[in-house]
Amino acid sequence: MMANALATLLRTLRTGRGLAAKQDIAQAVAILGRDCQDVFRPGDDCAAIPDGDGYLLLASEGFQDSFVRGMPWFAGYCGIMVNASDIAAMGGRPVAVVDALWSDSSEAAASILTGLHDGARTYGVPVVGGHTNIRSTHNSLSVSILGRARRLLTSFDAQAGEVLIAAIDLQGRWHDPHPFWDASSALCGTEKASRLRGDLELLPAIAEDGLSHAAKDISMAGLLGTALMLAECSGVGMTIILDDIPRPDDAPMERWLSAFPSYGYLLTAHSEDSEAIMARFRGRGIAAAVIGQCDDTQRLDVTWADETETFWDLGRTPLMGCAP
Repeated sequence: MMANALATLLRTLRTGRGLAAKQDIAQAVAILGRDCQDVFRPGDDCAAIPDGDGYLLLASEGFQDSFVRGMPWFAGYCGIMVNASDIAAMGGRPVAVVDALWSDSSEAAASILTGLHDGARTYGVPVVGGHTNIRSTHNSLSVSILGRARRLLTSFDAQAGEVLIAAIDLQGRWHDPHPFWDASSALCGTEKASRLRGDLELLPAIAEDGLSHAAKDISMAGLLGTALMLAECSGVGMTIILDDIPRPDDAPMERWLSAFPSYGYLLTAHSEDSEAIMARFRGRGIAAAVIGQCDDTQRLDVTWADETETFWDLGRTPLMGCAP
């Protein structure tokens, strides 16, 4: 590896659009984030509302017009996929979704809705209502999901001394021109689609068995950005070893660290529980590895080969403003 390659890599990731979008959350947190902390802690993947012997989980995702216009079927499919992933990341199981669709033609709307329908069938999550406008000047989509959890995985319960585990389905492909690693849509409509539901079931099972208390799904902020969000919410630091991250053989490091995988999670756990967690993922053909350690520094430090650099110092520069 060339000298200073790590510093160059981290600088590129630090200034990327994915991480910048997470910094935008700070404004919403400043205005709205203190209103509902008994049911929702800003920075988590879902609102967790106490209900009976568990929690109702509520989340929503919106999609940029350029994505919806350029890939309407896939945008609809992602409306289910990414929301189901958020529910799983909180230790829950999805119940149902509703959508809000704006389109400038019935043809565009049909493609988006077909993708939503196909995703719903693939993940076993019914679409139970929503809003439709086919006389709009633009194409936009948002999808909201309801789920349930018995025990939570949260962004606020990582502890110094725990290990950081990455679990990523590498059985996919790039969905160009977007930074999506898609290990999902190729299974849509096949007998293998049920595999995706079984893969998501791993997360609530891990939560219910008490093997982990903290997790996040890897988002558009990429793996390091997602780890940074988890660290900020939990008030911890982390050291991550890049060479230990599960990665396709032909994926360059920069592209992989910028990727949004259709199935990718970070979990923290006591070291003695890590092998049991990873065995569950590996048993379903999902790559899993310990990629780092949590500490009390409030920094995200990164090691690659013989270099170590600080990616972000949360003690100096907050990301989302969600620190405890």
